[in-house]
Amino acid sequence: MVARQEVSAWRPRVPGVVEVFHAHFTAHAYPMHVHDVWTLLIVDDGAVRYDLNRREHGTPGDTVSLLPPQVPHNGSPATPHGFRKRVLYLDLTQLDESFIGAAVDGPDLIDPLLRRRVGQLHTALADRGGELEAQSRLTLIRERLRTHLRPRSADRERPTAPGLAHGLRELLDARLLHGVTLDEAARLLHAHPTHLVRAFSGEFGIAPHQYLTARRLDRARRLLLDGLPPGEVAAATGFYDQSHLNRSFKRLVGTTPGRFARQRGDDTTS
Repeated sequence: MVARQEVSAWRPRVPGVVEVFHAHFTAHAYPMHVHDVWTLLIVDDGAVRYDLNRREHGTPGDTVSLLPPQVPHNGSPATPHGFRKRVLYLDLTQLDESFIGAAVDGPDLIDPLLRRRVGQLHTALADRGGELEAQSRLTLIRERLRTHLRPRSADRERPTAPGLAHGLRELLDARLLHGVTLDEAARLLHAHPTHLVRAFSGEFGIAPHQYLTARRLDRARRLLLDGLPPGEVAAATGFYDQSHLNRSFKRLVGTTPGRFARQRGDDTTS
């Protein structure tokens, strides 16, 4: 078999995420090394075997692997065709050093919900303009990781707060064009980011980032029907660029902004 290597990496504009790293290796093996940040790893195809703290581990099925900072580890393919992985490097604002011991003892987490959330976060991080969604997903992932690593001291579920949810909705409405980060919203509303997301979702049945996108798309539809070109509409409704508007618009409306505008004589606004 010819050795293959596909690598992509970038640093998103999301606090707490130092690097996103995607790779497909058929023969590459990592030597022992350390990172100064947390390594959150999912494997989409194949499997990885690795040593951490002189113990052998692997990544079968829906495993989410969390490798702690400053602890040496290696990695190599555990299947003949190699592996395809996605990695997030998270700084110590997401998990502090008190969680390192628990991660060394149990780095591989069998948790389908966590696995699905990590995959959704990767999708959001690849979407320019999806920063609020990424921040919301990251805070839920951080909470679940803490529950795994320190279940007895994990934050107890607090009841949702209607006033808090409505406060966030008012803030999102006021920041429709320029947006607001989750950390900024939490600071302005004097709430923990995780509690803020849960309160909003529990009250309205929709995540904050979904609400913001839907409001922006409502405005975009009206502007398109008024005859504005998609590029101007994107800038006027808070989307990162026209491509971001196109993706979001098609996901919700089922067609592109350009086609929607060309059909504006028809009943397409429902």
